Amino acid sequence: MAKVDSKRAQSVLTALIDGVHPETGAELAEESVLQDVVVVRSLLIARGALEAAEARTARRASLPRGVGRTWSADEERELIDAFKAGQSINKIAADHSRTLRAIEARLERLGQITAAQRFTSNNFFADPGQKP
Repeated sequence: MAKVDSKRAQSVLTALIDGVHPETGAELAEESVLQDVVVVRSLLIARGALEAAEARTARRASLPRGVGRTWSADEERELIDAFKAGQSINKIAADHSRTLRAIEARLERLGQITAAQRFTSNNFFADPGQKP
């Protein structure tokens, strides 16, 4: 049995949605179940789910390895010390393998900055044009 990865599965689904055989490109018979509107809509949903899963995986792979990890008391102390020493948020985030948003959120929670002093918003990276 041939191995099918996400990209290949998306290609097969696209061909079927388009009403053609994925290998030969020949048009599918009109009486084929694959020409049924409910089946085609289901294939569209399946392709969308594969695309979304692939996008999630790519996004997770681009995030620092510390995303989601619980903060220890020692790490919080190191964070405060680095911040008070004037290290940039970017450097602190890199040193702790965390996102800028996580660093700022923790600094806010620890009373070191206010929400108005944050550079990040509802995303994991600094807003363009602002320097953390």
